[in-house]
Amino acid sequence: MRTSKSTVVLAGAAVAALVVSGCGGGNGGGGSTGKAPAYNAGITGVVNPSDHKGGTVVYQLSSTPDSMDPGNTYYAFMWDFSRVYARALTTFQPQPGTAGLKLVPDLAAELGKPSDNGKTWTYHIRPGLKFSDGTPITTKDVKYGIERSNYAPEVMSNGPTYFNAYLVNNTPDYQGPYKDKTGNLKSIETPDDTTIVFHLSQPFADFDYLVSNPQTAPVPQAKDTGADYVKNVISSGSYMFQSYQDGKGATLVRNPHWSAASDPIRKQLPDKITVQFNIAQTTVDQNLIAGNATMDLAGAGIAAQSQAAALSNPTQKGHIDDAQSGALAYVAISTAVKPFDNVHCRKAVEYAIDKVSAQTATGGDVHGDIATTILPPTVSGHVTYDLYKTPGYKGANSPEGLDAARNELSQCGHPGGFSTNLSARADRPNEIAIAQAVQASLKKVGINVGIQQYPSGKYFTDNAGAPAFVHSHGLGLMMMAWAADWPTGYGFLQQIIDGGAIKASGNSNLSELNNPGINKMLDDAIGNTDSAARTKAWGDIDKAAMEQAPLVPLLYRKDPLYRPDHATNVFVTEAYGMYDYLNVGVK
Repeated sequence: MRTSKSTVVLAGAAVAALVVSGCGGGNGGGGSTGKAPAYNAGITGVVNPSDHKGGTVVYQLSSTPDSMDPGNTYYAFMWDFSRVYARALTTFQPQPGTAGLKLVPDLAAELGKPSDNGKTWTYHIRPGLKFSDGTPITTKDVKYGIERSNYAPEVMSNGPTYFNAYLVNNTPDYQGPYKDKTGNLKSIETPDDTTIVFHLSQPFADFDYLVSNPQTAPVPQAKDTGADYVKNVISSGSYMFQSYQDGKGATLVRNPHWSAASDPIRKQLPDKITVQFNIAQTTVDQNLIAGNATMDLAGAGIAAQSQAAALSNPTQKGHIDDAQSGALAYVAISTAVKPFDNVHCRKAVEYAIDKVSAQTATGGDVHGDIATTILPPTVSGHVTYDLYKTPGYKGANSPEGLDAARNELSQCGHPGGFSTNLSARADRPNEIAIAQAVQASLKKVGINVGIQQYPSGKYFTDNAGAPAFVHSHGLGLMMMAWAADWPTGYGFLQQIIDGGAIKASGNSNLSELNNPGINKMLDDAIGNTDSAARTKAWGDIDKAAMEQAPLVPLLYRKDPLYRPDHATNVFVTEAYGMYDYLNVGVK
């Protein structure tokens, strides 16, 4: 999943208290429980557990989501938040700590039943389920949700296409539900209204994880309006949309057709949930501290200067959880933009970048540890190594790093360096700050970098995630942050290093790495039924990919999250690396 790098380096004057009118809650840092909140309490436990009903939960976001359509989103915070209104076949247990990595049935009555050596998976959904409009939910609606999200790239370009890649290709002419109205995708069967059967081209050991993604949330075909469906999403969760305004926000209210009897993990606590887009990150931070917002939807932590002030204030520090996000911040290197089609030019960048300067730009190690691998330590299969080691991770700011980078430049035919462009998200000032640190490092070896800024809401559909745009605009380097689709090596690696994942729009393999050997290693590993062998394979694949130098790992992300006093049921979920949004309420 793409993660939101929304933390910010601020000017001192920007941290004046800012208040948004009309927000529910209040009581920000005052501590009304009689017990002082504790730093990092939300990492291992639930802060303010409560079944209190009523009030308004207010989410704020410094940009816009890629989409609130559950079939067309790939930001981690939206996979987390969408569970409020969209039920996938499975989901992660809403618990702090490692318990939050446990898969549980959601729309399904139980986890999948594999057969045919793991190539067929069968699920039965709970009986009597209804959409927010009162119509019955059937497995045909689940199948349709998968068809629209995986077989209609001209309409739904944001999410991954695992189902398209791994379902049996027994309907080769199928062009998706908008072009082919027959609904004749034979690799998914719905023999009755509560049964759905998936036929795969090979064993897929992580399939229960795969169906936890919001693409398996049911969509009624009669109500689907394609790209405009986001304006009127039909809910299967505990809340439904009352309103949605593109670029402004959304309001959700209780779904009257949701039943706790058929949903053991959700609660209907607040009367209303509001989501406000395009609120400056400085304002989001101060509204959290003042108690005028409940959650920062992006889940990427408070801004660097807000963080410094909050951590030095004992009262405010008690409201912070510095969570391991499970994400990797990195620079993708395009293998399709000259001169980076030469591996030695890519390796020159690996040796040249000063990772300490990138860490400093984020506000220090509170935002993450120096990274040397693709897989973070929180993902199964992680192995510690450093193929492009320089003293103190200083890159070209060390004599050894400078010499190694210059040697690679000579081998790629550019001993004096060259010019290229680096993309970053315009509404992510912290990402811009890291890009500037990268720019300064590369200048040391004669690589002149122009920073090109694009809006995060379109970054993957129109800019860095659109290969034709990347090629025509000479984006040799691209800022990126990534978290696992599910907590295994395959769930982290496949979408960013497998050539089969490259898409014309909504692409996450920004490097456009398409190495047949690595592609095969991924396919072989996910088809292996030996769990220990699969885990070892992820580490081997990580290292094999880094030998091709497709990206520069910068930081294993940590994000200092702020929870105001009025927020209830607050804890960090390891599944998404941020607060679990499923049952957040207010006092």
